[in-house]
Amino acid sequence: MPDSVHARLARLAAEADINLLRDARFGLEKESLRVAVTGGMAQTPHPPALGSALTHPDITTDYSEALIEFITPPLPSVADALDYLADLQAYVYRRLEDEILWATSMPCVLSGDHKIPVATYGSSNAGRMKHVYRVGLGHRYGRVMQVIAGVHFNWSFAEDLWPAYRQIEGQTCGSREFRDQRYMAQIRNLQRYGWLIPYLFGASPAVCKSFFQGQATNLPSFDETTYYAPHATSLRMGDIGYQNSREEGLGIKACYDDVYSYADSLLKATMTPADAWEAIGVRDGDEYRQLNANILQIENEYYSTVRPKQLLEGLEKSSLALKRRGIRYVELRSLDVNAYHPLGLDESQGRFLEVFLLYCMLADSPLIDDCERHEIDRNLLDVAHRGREPKLSLKHRGVRVPMRGWALEILESMLPVCEVLDSIEGGAWFEDAMDEQIVKVRTPELTPSAKMLEEMRENGEGFYQFARRLSHQHQRYFLQHRIAPEVVARLDATAAGSLAEQREIEAQPQVDFDTFLADYFAQT
Repeated sequence: MPDSVHARLARLAAEADINLLRDARFGLEKESLRVAVTGGMAQTPHPPALGSALTHPDITTDYSEALIEFITPPLPSVADALDYLADLQAYVYRRLEDEILWATSMPCVLSGDHKIPVATYGSSNAGRMKHVYRVGLGHRYGRVMQVIAGVHFNWSFAEDLWPAYRQIEGQTCGSREFRDQRYMAQIRNLQRYGWLIPYLFGASPAVCKSFFQGQATNLPSFDETTYYAPHATSLRMGDIGYQNSREEGLGIKACYDDVYSYADSLLKATMTPADAWEAIGVRDGDEYRQLNANILQIENEYYSTVRPKQLLEGLEKSSLALKRRGIRYVELRSLDVNAYHPLGLDESQGRFLEVFLLYCMLADSPLIDDCERHEIDRNLLDVAHRGREPKLSLKHRGVRVPMRGWALEILESMLPVCEVLDSIEGGAWFEDAMDEQIVKVRTPELTPSAKMLEEMRENGEGFYQFARRLSHQHQRYFLQHRIAPEVVARLDATAAGSLAEQREIEAQPQVDFDTFLADYFAQT
């Protein structure tokens, strides 16, 4: 694998403008749970001063009314995306009343599903569909799982580099076909080596006992309020976090051979009835309990560490958008919120991820068979729950290998990518970011997950006390963060405009909701 990366870098340097490797686009999505200053999840509606959750491009909600999602547009650098994200969060903080944004991925002080308000999006059919979909998620998986927060890292290859890349690969297929092939190859590699992300950046080794709502767990107690796993990195990415918990029984597993197979595998799941979900029922009188009783209500219900993405046109199905226009960008979804940084992600992390994504784009990427699929899933779970275990081994091509040795091998093979990017930018920023990660492999005590547990022990804190303390620190950071007046004016205008847009949508004639759903699912 390293040889293929080196060879492609050399050919790109010889036959194209190597500077274009830094002409990628970066976007960030960060979820943050609103929490009352007195403790516990906020029960208030999405603040009207922030605009409409239905139509605002930058500030919306995810599953819960209390789970804010910040979205940046695609920008020329990670630094630009982080700056944009900082302004968004600072703006929101100036409009929250007696609430803070939770600093960690895992929520705390939960009082049961009935105390987790499902997000609402107004009276339009589009808004009602978004709400009912989330109601369905609650019935299928429980509401508690849906208020776990994370960071999504969006990346797209430089458009001007695709022709040169296709040429050095000796491909005669069309430009879109080649682009889709390489993005799917990248996604397969991101899955193969994706266990690195929870090891390096996992920040959820502990969880409030309230998360389990009295249900049994094999996790040991850290103290009277907290469960943990001694060597865990990211319980969020483990078997208590985001997953289609019954997917084995339901037979859902996306195919990553090519974009059409991927889209078709998800489309099939949205049209195939599932006994488990039929038992829930679609409606209770006039109230919808879920959009349908199929394996997936819509494609987004399939939880995965990485997704191919295309911008939607109106109420277009995401799988159809992929089939019609191909892959626009890749969304990496396995990042815990960095509790030690107010933004949830720091620039060094971002630089590493840039290298990682480019490396996975350039490396050879054979198709994933059933055996390797099992390896990928098992490796991710093992690292999530046991990643810092001294003698942890993973499966690699059917063979057990020491996790740390394999991690070092992968990271060191990325160094030529760092060298190229540093030569373009001037300096050693990327190499320094890589060195930070290599040190974490050699010294697990320096991983965020290890530091969190050690800090909790030193301070005599449970997870709630730890998270609350950092949340208040981040609040002070954002209240002191200066936002340029023109940025405030732009966000004010966007908020007002989004509310006006929602009112306009709701004022238009609407077909009945049943017909609306039937039309949506009839798209081909």
